[in-house]
Amino acid sequence: MDTHTLQAFVCVAQTGSFSQAASQLFLTQSAISKRISLLEAQLDTRLFDRIGRHISLTETGRALLPRANRVLLELDDARRMIGNLSGEVQGPLSLAASHHISLHRLPPILKAYRQRYPAVTLELKFDESERAFEGILKGDLELALITLSPNPHTSICSETIWQDPLHYVVAKEHPLATRTALSLQELTHYSAILPGSSTFTRQLVTQQFEQHNLALHVGMSTNYLDTIRMMVSIGLGWSLLPQSLIDDDLKVLDLGSAPIVRQLGYIYHRDRTLSNAALRFVEMLRELGENTTEEVS
Repeated sequence: MDTHTLQAFVCVAQTGSFSQAASQLFLTQSAISKRISLLEAQLDTRLFDRIGRHISLTETGRALLPRANRVLLELDDARRMIGNLSGEVQGPLSLAASHHISLHRLPPILKAYRQRYPAVTLELKFDESERAFEGILKGDLELALITLSPNPHTSICSETIWQDPLHYVVAKEHPLATRTALSLQELTHYSAILPGSSTFTRQLVTQQFEQHNLALHVGMSTNYLDTIRMMVSIGLGWSLLPQSLIDDDLKVLDLGSAPIVRQLGYIYHRDRTLSNAALRFVEMLRELGENTTEEVS
C-alpha cells in the first residue's frame, strides 16, 4: 500500500466519480482504476460498489476513508515540518477567504504578501465562511479568512483580526426610516433580508432575537452581502450590514441596544503544522489588519 493508491481512493470517494478523480489528480481514468484495483487486491476486499455508472463506498470503504485521510494529512504535515527547517518562504499556500473579506479587507494584504514573498504560490479560493471552515476541518485548506463561528470547534485554532460591527438598516423610503426609539420587537412586523440560516452571521442575529424571545420574519435570503445591500436599498426589507456597505441610499436604525459585532479573522486546524508561507501570512495579517480596518471603516 502506498500514498498514490490511498490518494486515488480518497479522491474517488470524495468526488463519487473515477473520471472526476482522474481530472483532479491529472491522471487517466484507467490509471485511477488500476490504483483502486491494486488497493482492493492488497486489502483483499472491495472498496466501491459499481452499479452502472454509479459508484458508492462499501462498508469497508467507509471504514477506510477517515483513516486514509488521516494518513495523507500526516504525511503532508511531515513534509511541511521538514520544509520549514530550511527557513525559506516558498511553495504552495492553500488559502480560502469569504466573499466579504476578499472584497473589503484582503486586497492590500495580498498585494503586500506577493511583493514580499514572490516564491510562494497562492492557491486562493473565494468561498462562504462556512464552507471554508469545513475545508479546514477536512484538511483541504491550510488557512481560511472568515467570519469566525460563534460556536468554536475544538479542532480549530482561530484569531480575530478585525472587529466588524453590523448595523440595522432600511431604505430611506421604508416605514421604519422615519421612526425613532425603535426596538427589536418592532422589526418583527417587517420582512427581513438576511444570509442563510446556516451562516455564522445569521446565527449571531438569531441569537440576539432569541435572547428577547422574538421570532425573525425572513422574507428573502442570500449569502452575498452586496446583494442584500441592493435589495434593502430598493425597499424590500430591513437587514444588518457592516459599515463598509452602508451608503447614502440606506438609513441606519437606532435600536438603543448594543450592536452585533462579527469577529473576522483566520483559522487553521489545530493538528496541522503551518508552513513557513502560512506563518508569514499570519504575521502580515496581524501587522496590516489594524491599518486595513481603519481604511475600510
